Amino acid sequence: MTDVITEISGSVVHHGPANDRAYLMKLNGDPAQAAARLEKLAATRGYSKIIAKVPAAAKEVFAAAGFQSEAQIPRYYGGREAAHFLTKYLDPQRRRAEDPEKLRQVLAAARSKAGQPEDSTPEFGFSCRVAGPPDSAAMAEVYRRVFATYPFPIHDPAYLERTMRENIVYFGVWQGEKLVALSSAEMDLAAGSAEMTDFATLPEHRGQGLATGLLTVMEQEMEKRGLHTLFTIARAVSFGMNITFARRGFRYGGTLTRNTQISGCLECMNIWHKPLRTEH
Repeated sequence: MTDVITEISGSVVHHGPANDRAYLMKLNGDPAQAAARLEKLAATRGYSKIIAKVPAAAKEVFAAAGFQSEAQIPRYYGGREAAHFLTKYLDPQRRRAEDPEKLRQVLAAARSKAGQPEDSTPEFGFSCRVAGPPDSAAMAEVYRRVFATYPFPIHDPAYLERTMRENIVYFGVWQGEKLVALSSAEMDLAAGSAEMTDFATLPEHRGQGLATGLLTVMEQEMEKRGLHTLFTIARAVSFGMNITFARRGFRYGGTLTRNTQISGCLECMNIWHKPLRTEH
């Protein structure tokens, strides 16, 4: 079952059984009321985790309600104020990573590659551009092949087209007429930030640097649109994606423990962030 995005007292919340959590994506209004409503929702639905992304100014209110910081993104809001990811575990088992040693190995490998960019020029025969509504069916097929399950309904062309009209810019790599890799930038225009997400490369085209090429084009497009800060929430077990972001100058911001359901498992996720503008 797909989780849902709804408003609770004006704040935007993503919740459901697929991820077994309540996630406050955008805080609007009183922080204390939002924390209480999140806890009530999680208790009523039996979720094992609550996570809230909130401005630094609201951090202490959530801390007083028993939330703890797992990660942060500096200069998320308007290039000035940090965003904090605060969590509360209603089941102690949820806070335990399944393979902490591998997570340490991935992070160490990524940090060792920091600031060592790969060649982002697509190989001969590949082209990279912004994807549009005519591409939605091919995009959904790529996502179906790469992800058996996902936190959002990216397997549905109608969902992809709707989000294109709202706040998401999708990017694709084509080999001739065939779509072989995808990613998206989910923009928070009010904050001036964007999440670099939904990376997917067909199995037969992995190891060809396509994610690096996509990320380079994404950064350029987001800078053209005037955004200040980029970030990603990457699978903590993925050597490739964590190294890709570290190479491109993103910095590690923390790990969200057993946070996101991908392909049937609750996985730990690493936060990486990068400023595009530093005038503030």
